[in-house]
Amino acid sequence: MQKIKNIFHLLRAWIATIYFGHPSRKLTVIGITGTDGKTTTSIYTHAILSKAGINVGLLSTISAQFGDKQMDTGFHVTSPGAWDVQKILRSMVNEGMTHVVLEVTSHAIDQNRFAGVHFNVTGLTNITHEHLDYHKSFEAYQKTKLSFLATGDISLSAENISDGVLQGIDVNLLGSYNTQNAKLAAAIALALQVPQEFVKKGIESVTAISGRMEVVYNDKFKVIVDFAHTSKGLYTALTSVRTMVSTESKVIVVFGCAGERDYHKRPTMGEIAVKNADLTVITAEDPRTEDVNVICQQIALGAGNAGGVRDETYFIKPNRKEAIAFALSQATEGSIVLITGKGHEKSMNLDGKTEIPWSDQAVVRELINQYTT
Repeated sequence: MQKIKNIFHLLRAWIATIYFGHPSRKLTVIGITGTDGKTTTSIYTHAILSKAGINVGLLSTISAQFGDKQMDTGFHVTSPGAWDVQKILRSMVNEGMTHVVLEVTSHAIDQNRFAGVHFNVTGLTNITHEHLDYHKSFEAYQKTKLSFLATGDISLSAENISDGVLQGIDVNLLGSYNTQNAKLAAAIALALQVPQEFVKKGIESVTAISGRMEVVYNDKFKVIVDFAHTSKGLYTALTSVRTMVSTESKVIVVFGCAGERDYHKRPTMGEIAVKNADLTVITAEDPRTEDVNVICQQIALGAGNAGGVRDETYFIKPNRKEAIAFALSQATEGSIVLITGKGHEKSMNLDGKTEIPWSDQAVVRELINQYTT
């Protein structure tokens, strides 16, 4: 059935491409894909090109921006439909953009949403276990990502890039994995003949990204909101914050797993949490039509198998606001509360139909005074 749908998507993409006059032909197009780090790498790349004086647009899962214009795209993590892609590219051309950075998801690749777009450069951050609810196997998921990488006139993969591209450059975002993201962005810019001085200026100008290791509170303890929603993402986020606390302080993590998505990762993420945090709070993250209690129990299965003890080292709080409140109540001087899974998103889906307004950052700011006075 999906293959039939993808034929429809392909036709729609080409109709849109023709209707909007093949806008990608008038742009230098950079496409970035991968399981984790796509948005951050896209933002780094956009910043570098902007510092070099290039009129560059950006289309990510957070926003579309070009010139003085910005459109929020931060509901859930996927690329726009084919019609919107071509429409936005046409708008960018009309606004005088010469370059564009596109964040490209595996769903978008499989569904031909970027058909008709010529990619001058493609970049791959990484490929880890994710989206198997859609792709059915890791091999199929990997093949989808690699098929996109091969479409670029120039193709670059983060794991094959020398550390030397960042020599003398300070990466200001928290987390060692952001160094990898910066490396890929630097390599892309250098491949486009952007001078090293602008690579440095661009990377160093990125000091915060919504929902990406974003420090929401930093006084008696620290509260960080991050988008990590995969096993690797959770592991790298936790191991990064572990280096920021003393041996006397605690790492507390709040996370869940989305409903109607890759259920294989749920026990693995529970295991990763209890092994790398002092206290784990399992909660809702867009359960959709699935029972949030069942999802939490599936995560808890991995936590228990890894030696976690219910109501001692891990807790189940299906209501996300209550989970965050509980985590804040457990934070001691110097601790870090890491809240993952939602990141920049501005809504949550509890029933498979309705997107309700939601922001981890706003909830933290609402609750924080209760636990810091």
